[in-house]
Amino acid sequence: MDLTAALATHRLVAIVRGENPDAALRTVLALAEEGIELIEVSLAAPDALAVVERARHALGPDRPLGAGTVLTAADARAAHRAGADFAVTPGLGDGVGAAQELGMPVLAGVLTPTEVIAARALGVAALKVFPIAQSGGAAYLKALRGPFPDAPFVPVGGVDEAVARACLAAGAIAVGVGSPLVGDAADGGSVTALRERARRFREVVAEATR
Repeated sequence: MDLTAALATHRLVAIVRGENPDAALRTVLALAEEGIELIEVSLAAPDALAVVERARHALGPDRPLGAGTVLTAADARAAHRAGADFAVTPGLGDGVGAAQELGMPVLAGVLTPTEVIAARALGVAALKVFPIAQSGGAAYLKALRGPFPDAPFVPVGGVDEAVARACLAAGAIAVGVGSPLVGDAADGGSVTALRERARRFREVVAEATR
């Protein structure tokens, strides 16, 4: 898949991480039904690979599905076997190269200018600026874009609706959203509330593209 193009088109990545695998699967499927096109399942959660595999079966072969918190080459290989189309990493570990060798584009975690340079040299599809809220939010993103104006930045970490709006306005290609969108749904919480939050975040993205 062309992850860079997908990020530019959809501008939102939902990050699902929960303690209850069945609830995590329900969360993935509900987000997909609400029109969230890019979803990643964090491998840091219990039985996450099984969630990826079950989600792939339910969504079919054509719907993008990512694996997050890909730290090692083994993580990348396991995610690929489970059916993930793309990998998301918190930093520039061995999982980056392994995922690319398997044909999975990578949204790679960076924070500093040095890391941006290193990630771009690796040929990653996009740059996950993490953790954005704790690092200055949209103001930090704007500063980082100074030397890298064409870099496909995806701020992640504490991205609520306000931070999402500000980062998209500051030039982010997309934003990655975890708990402000997912809430407790992946732990067994309300799917109805999840759907409402998904609609609000879709409106935030729609406003940014008008």
